[in-house]
Amino acid sequence: MSAYAFVGENGEPRCGLCQRMEPPFSRAMAYGSYDGGLRELIHLLKYDGVRPAANVLGRMLAEVVSGLEPYLGDSVLVVPVPLHARKLRQRGFNQSEMIAHAALKLKPAGNRFVLSSNLLLRQRETQSQIGLTQHQRRENMRGAFAVAGLNQVTEREILLVDDVFTTGTTVSECARVLRRAGASKVWVATVARTLKHEAGHVELDLEVEDRQSMAAHG
Repeated sequence: MSAYAFVGENGEPRCGLCQRMEPPFSRAMAYGSYDGGLRELIHLLKYDGVRPAANVLGRMLAEVVSGLEPYLGDSVLVVPVPLHARKLRQRGFNQSEMIAHAALKLKPAGNRFVLSSNLLLRQRETQSQIGLTQHQRRENMRGAFAVAGLNQVTEREILLVDDVFTTGTTVSECARVLRRAGASKVWVATVARTLKHEAGHVELDLEVEDRQSMAAHG
């Protein structure tokens, strides 16, 4: 366990509730660090609307999914972290959904992975997480997500997909909601990760650290 497991950003003590909370997902894996070429590629898609970048990021995510496959069951629902309806209208697309779709096109045909883009809903907007403590981040995300169609989730394994894992607050809240709805396990796959020290209690595997040069060359 990290030495930072029980302190927040800037060394602030974490409340007792935050200390006791374990990640509600079984394992999280990422392709590489959120810097350099990989960061630029994500920004091209997310902020500049360069949609072909999703195909490159999808290839990276497909490798992460391959790394998780030994742990997964025979039938897995792939759920992108959703955007709020206003943000979706503003951006015109959900980058996590596009990356997930591109990744699954590279997987063998079959029924093991089923993309379920509308299973998880973002029912309220949240403020920026920048500058918030870990406890404030949890409170900011609390109640932000809901599951549509509970019968689809019961006893199912979920692969939650996002573009960047920062502190784990967003994917943790998504996973918590899915588990409460009856999901048997939740796994997390992201293209990039930024490990802040308040996320030290989360197990996050860096799947292919030595392939950062691929991101830089797109």
